Amino acid sequence: MRRIGVLRRPGLVLRLAVPLLLGGGWELAVRLSGVPHWILPGPLAVGRALVEGLPVLLPALAVTLAVTLGALVVAAAGGILLALAIALSPLLEAALLPLAVTLQVIPLVAVAPVILLYVERVETALVLCAALVAFFPVLAGTLSGLERAGTAERRLFALYHASRWQELVHLRLPTALPHLLAGLRVGGTLALVGAVVAEFAAGHAGSRAGLAFRILEAGWRLDIPRMYAALVLLAASGLVLHALLRGIERAVLRRFHLAPREGS
Repeated sequence: MRRIGVLRRPGLVLRLAVPLLLGGGWELAVRLSGVPHWILPGPLAVGRALVEGLPVLLPALAVTLAVTLGALVVAAAGGILLALAIALSPLLEAALLPLAVTLQVIPLVAVAPVILLYVERVETALVLCAALVAFFPVLAGTLSGLERAGTAERRLFALYHASRWQELVHLRLPTALPHLLAGLRVGGTLALVGAVVAEFAAGHAGSRAGLAFRILEAGWRLDIPRMYAALVLLAASGLVLHALLRGIERAVLRRFHLAPREGS
């Protein structure tokens, strides 16, 4: 019965089969070509390096994830509050939205050295850098959702002389909830990317070194299997973070009787 249940879920089969096929092909290609492990290690060598390097890589991953979560909190608070302010005041939209777009299009590798120059604590600077990357998806998702309120519903609120704040809280914000949560999900994965890029720019070593520094360190030492192991750990963390945020999104939408969008 369990086998039949698995076969009825082709998505699960594909999620398991594709990485196994890619890993097997990679290992086979490395062995047949005779490429040295310091140029291209196979999955088995990467797995050994991951197991051997866990005492170093796991603390570094914890530092990177702490920066990521801090950045997501900052980005969520800033993005949601700014979206609500813009929804209440068209003047704020004209004044602040171009600035938010400008911050989004400037590459983080260009902004990070400036932030690191003026912010004394490296950890705070890393959180701010990562928050800049995660901020715009939250803002854009919330704004898009706030604009989804139907014309008929808004006219009904106007008929009963509801204030703009009452319309925002009781109509537009519940309508925006699915889009807000989708923006948070995208922002969470981008916060991880921003944290890694910021750590690359900072080059912060020591006990508070993140996973990006361990990748750089492995490259300097030509320890290519450990470099790949750190990348695998980073990718796995991104998948877990995305799954957690997706689970939270589904739970919240079920709580408010809003169906999650299929395939998202």
